[in-house]
Amino acid sequence: MPELPEVETIVRGLQPICGARVRRVRVVDRKLSLPADALAGERIASVSRRGKYIAIELGSGRSLLVHLRMSGRLLRSCDPEEARHTRLVLDLDRGEVLFVDPRRLGTVECVEGEFPHEMGIDPLDRAFTPRHLAAILATSRAPVKVLLMDQRRIAGIGNIYAAEALWHARVDPRRRARDLTPREVRALHRAIGLVLNEAIARAGTSLGSGVSDFRPEAGRRGEFQEALAVYGREGGACPRCGATVERVKQSGRSTYLCPTCQL
Repeated sequence: MPELPEVETIVRGLQPICGARVRRVRVVDRKLSLPADALAGERIASVSRRGKYIAIELGSGRSLLVHLRMSGRLLRSCDPEEARHTRLVLDLDRGEVLFVDPRRLGTVECVEGEFPHEMGIDPLDRAFTPRHLAAILATSRAPVKVLLMDQRRIAGIGNIYAAEALWHARVDPRRRARDLTPREVRALHRAIGLVLNEAIARAGTSLGSGVSDFRPEAGRRGEFQEALAVYGREGGACPRCGATVERVKQSGRSTYLCPTCQL
């Protein structure tokens, strides 16, 4: 599933459409319910990110909120194989934007007014300080990795980046969130910023090469998979100490960790 770095990468790639006029909205997939005719003539005021959501803000005050889910992407161009999975097309006066989603799990909403979903603080927000993180952790008995992935607490972190941040911080993902020491909280806060910013700089993580795998744009893959320390590396050597990376289950999801570094 695209997480904060992948969504941020897509948002940055869509900045050239700001100021464009919508000529037509073509809904290809009937699972998407949008007032297509009413959107014609709208001006795109901005494209931004809220957690894992992409917000295409329109001149009228309405917004299109896109959640990519497992395999969604917003692309300004795509190859024929990807084009077969187009669910929505925004025809603009300066090109088009295609919502490509092979698994058809992504959502697009047309909303007006306040953001309609409950979300926690963005981990790249200046207000996300070590003290703020400590306050979030202190209230929970949940394993720290599970808490990091709770979008109602912290918006944008998913399985990949939670595992990587905890490895960088040398924190066992199975530890209760409230049990982390002040020193561990500071280390985790630094690690979250480090991992997310590096992943954005590398255009996200592309774990495979299939049509359902993340690509920031046509013909391009993310590069953060080359920097992964533990995620998906079960049986491999920890790049810090050489111990064998392990995989455990947490809340039905795979968690990767070093049994030596993360005690």
